[in-house]
Amino acid sequence: MMERKRIIGVDPGSLHTGYGIVESGKGGLIRVLISGTIHLSPRKPFTERLGLIFRELVKIIKEFRPCGMAIEDVFCAANPKTALKLGQARGAALLSAITEGIPVYEYSPLEIKQAVVGYGRASKNQVHRMITTLLGSHVPGDSHASDALAVALCHLNSEKLRNLSKVR
Repeated sequence: MMERKRIIGVDPGSLHTGYGIVESGKGGLIRVLISGTIHLSPRKPFTERLGLIFRELVKIIKEFRPCGMAIEDVFCAANPKTALKLGQARGAALLSAITEGIPVYEYSPLEIKQAVVGYGRASKNQVHRMITTLLGSHVPGDSHASDALAVALCHLNSEKLRNLSKVR
C-alpha cells in the first residue's frame, strides 16, 4: 500500500512566487490541497519582499505539513541582476523549508517540463494545460501557481521512478 505524501512545490520569483501542495494517495490519485501566488509589490524594498516570501511559505508549511519541498533550480537569466534577485527569492523559499525541517528537492525547468508534459522545451501554456488535465479544475489560472504544482508533480513522478528502479 502506498503511503500518503504531501509535497509543496515552489516557483520562486522576486515579484510573484507560486506555491502548491499536492497529496498522493491510493491508486496514484493526486489531489491539490492548496495553491496560489504570493504577489509582491515592486514598490516595497527588496528585503521586505524576501521576508514576505519566507513568512508566507512558513505559514503554509506549518498549516499543511508537507514532507518535502520541490523547488525549481536556478537557471541562467539573460540579465545578471534578474538572476541574482531570482536566486535571493529562491533562497528565502529554501530557508522556509530548512527552518521547518523538511527536505528540499531541486529540479531544473527542463526536468519539470519533461516530467509533466513529456517534452523539456514545453511552453508555460502547455505546462498549465497539462497540469489542468492531470489535476482537474482545482488549478488556478495563474501561471506561477500552476508552475509550482508542476514542480510538485515532477517530484512525485521522479520519486516513483526512483522507487521502481530500487525494486528491479
